[in-house]
Amino acid sequence: MHIRDLTGYLRELADNNNRPWFVMNKPRYDILREEFVELVTQVIAETGKFDKEVKFCNPKKAIFRINRDVRFAHDKSPYKTHFSAALAPSDLRRPSQSGGPTFYFQLNGKGQVQFGAGEYMPPPHRLRALRRHMVEDAAGFRKALNNKGLKATYGTIQDEGKLQRPPKGFDPDHEHIEFIKLKSFFVWTDVDLDLNDPDALLPMIVDGFKAALPLVQWMRAAKVDEVEEA
Repeated sequence: MHIRDLTGYLRELADNNNRPWFVMNKPRYDILREEFVELVTQVIAETGKFDKEVKFCNPKKAIFRINRDVRFAHDKSPYKTHFSAALAPSDLRRPSQSGGPTFYFQLNGKGQVQFGAGEYMPPPHRLRALRRHMVEDAAGFRKALNNKGLKATYGTIQDEGKLQRPPKGFDPDHEHIEFIKLKSFFVWTDVDLDLNDPDALLPMIVDGFKAALPLVQWMRAAKVDEVEEA
């Protein structure tokens, strides 16, 4: 897609985050969104080559709306200043509610691509399942975290929103207790784009998703109790 046009549009939107400006520039938005749909389609196709779970992900459903939910937000700006998408298995239509790991990426007006994978603020039943999985498959979790590709691309899981104390029922001396304290389980990185080389964007995102695959697969193995799902 035309990255330079997109970043320019998003910078202007950040400076004019109001409905009149958005309506006046709707033709620009429509063109850029169609280009973004095509990019997401390509990302799905390439990611599906090594992760069949997302092979049939619907690109239009993967893309987030540009409208912000401002009902409970202090910032009442109506529009997001980035284009973003999340890839999940085709039967996982609402990962934010049902839970489950996703691949995510976004483009912003600063000329950056941000990408990663995991579960951001999973619902309670998924949070419990992931924490139990860390205990029951401690070696598998350690292996996923120590994967060379994941460490080189992301480092480790982000520690945003970490509990001060271990959650009830978990051994404070467990080897993964600092991860068990987390409320989100996501690896993430920001990369500055070369606006003169837009063809580099697709392989960069796909390679990033491939690096996160060991963690995603480990998370998928975390099963929720049937009682909790009911």
